[in-house]
Amino acid sequence: MVAVLPPWVVLDPLLAQWLREDIGRGDRTTSALFPPTAPPMAAHWIAKADGVVAGLDLAARVFQMLDPQSHSQKHCNDGDPCPAGTVVSEFTATPAALLMGERVALNLVMRLSGIATATAAYVAQLADLPTRFVDTRKTTPGLRILEKYASQVGGATNHRMGLDDAVMLKDNHIAAAGGIGNAIAQVRAAMPYPLNIEVETTNPAEIEEAIAHHADIIMLDNMPPAQMRDAVTRIRAANPRIQIEASGNITLATIRTVAETGVDFISSSAPVTRSPWLDISMRWGRPT
Repeated sequence: MVAVLPPWVVLDPLLAQWLREDIGRGDRTTSALFPPTAPPMAAHWIAKADGVVAGLDLAARVFQMLDPQSHSQKHCNDGDPCPAGTVVSEFTATPAALLMGERVALNLVMRLSGIATATAAYVAQLADLPTRFVDTRKTTPGLRILEKYASQVGGATNHRMGLDDAVMLKDNHIAAAGGIGNAIAQVRAAMPYPLNIEVETTNPAEIEEAIAHHADIIMLDNMPPAQMRDAVTRIRAANPRIQIEASGNITLATIRTVAETGVDFISSSAPVTRSPWLDISMRWGRPT
């Protein structure tokens, strides 16, 4: 799957908001050092740790919003593994644009690159298996659209972007509706075409109920591998068209064992919720 950055008509208002938050009434330091007429200068970014880069076009856009005449030259593309010490990009813009935009641009790229790096490690565990790794809605408010992009850059498949993308009946929905059967019946009567219904299950009885009421996707939540393997066999025998997702406490140490049970998808929030930022620094001038 190719990672696609959302269009600028979607992203520009977000970038402008984040720049306004950081700049406030003005950059006191930069305005004292450089007049508005200062000529363009160059800077470059260096990766200070091994990782997978994501979001470099966002950085270029940040500087362009502050200086429409700015330009950039990427040395890495999103998704490329970059060893520590790699020059990932160069920028030319007014000193004010480079210095005022530095923190917003770096924060975004370091955050997204951290997610892409962690995601790639999970995806690598499944490289020779048909199981696909998917992300979740456990994202930072305001950053979901970009964190989901970074997940794609790392090789994952996006799960639903929001509540309107698909029907997912989780434990609280099921409890409030009085059971899986009631929940599926009520949702199916109200949902628009062509949404699917996914049901979270935790035991064999819930799996049987989800099968009986024709769930499109059955999630096996926090099940041990042996129970998960039995569930996959049961679901495939009952209806091979039902897709199966595993979720719950997935780690790098367990993901391959889970995949070997035969599930179609494995979902985890870990690359978004637990990944460190990839350390990147801006240096003045051209790289040597």
